[in-house]
Amino acid sequence: MKKLILASAIAAALAGGLVHAEDKKPDNEVTFNVAGVSDYRFRGISQTRLKPALQGGVDYVNNPSGFYAGAWASTIKWTKDAGGSGDVEVDLYGGKRGELAKDLAYDLGVLAYVYAGNDLDKVGLKNANTFELYGQLGYGPAYIKYSHAVTNLFGAVDSKNSGYLDIGANIDLTNGWTGNLHVGHQNVRHASVSSYTDWKLGVTKDFGVLTGALAVVGSNADKKAYASPVNGKFTGKTALLLTLSKTF
Repeated sequence: MKKLILASAIAAALAGGLVHAEDKKPDNEVTFNVAGVSDYRFRGISQTRLKPALQGGVDYVNNPSGFYAGAWASTIKWTKDAGGSGDVEVDLYGGKRGELAKDLAYDLGVLAYVYAGNDLDKVGLKNANTFELYGQLGYGPAYIKYSHAVTNLFGAVDSKNSGYLDIGANIDLTNGWTGNLHVGHQNVRHASVSSYTDWKLGVTKDFGVLTGALAVVGSNADKKAYASPVNGKFTGKTALLLTLSKTF
């Protein structure tokens, strides 16, 4: 469930389009990222039972072509809470980004969410591993993105072809501050009770040593459908989230 900690930075980069020649970036770049989050939210729903998580990843990009690939991992609790096993999520992704016209950026790719040994198929669900295709358009600071599941969605039975629509903007507030706005809708095929809308309002600032992000997130997800099996708490509740991250 794709990296919450870097979503704002990635969306802003995509909205900005291709790197211009005058920036003189190398043809091939590899970067690493690490982060701590007060709660790992994915599409508004906590993956860690409203608890903190440790996260990190690596990204490669070929600047002349716009092709990229990467891997990212986070600690999680939800697969074990659902009756299965595992406490780590690994995301593997790749795609191509570029410009269709001045200030009009695109990003097309595939993303695999891997939960090794999750065993959810042994407790009446489906294997949690999920594959999505995605496409995004960005204009200035704004973007719209659609992700389509070509497998069952995170263990939900008969949920292939579910989709998620994400609309947002990452606005320069000057002095290094960026405003992060997002609203999304998750449609879970053949399970209307599991479909919902989520939102985020936050700010991000690079302090040099670390990048900090503070956001209010929430959803209108069904409280029973998204209650923790462990303690009954609603995992889509409105909450204030703190992220500290570093890219190097």
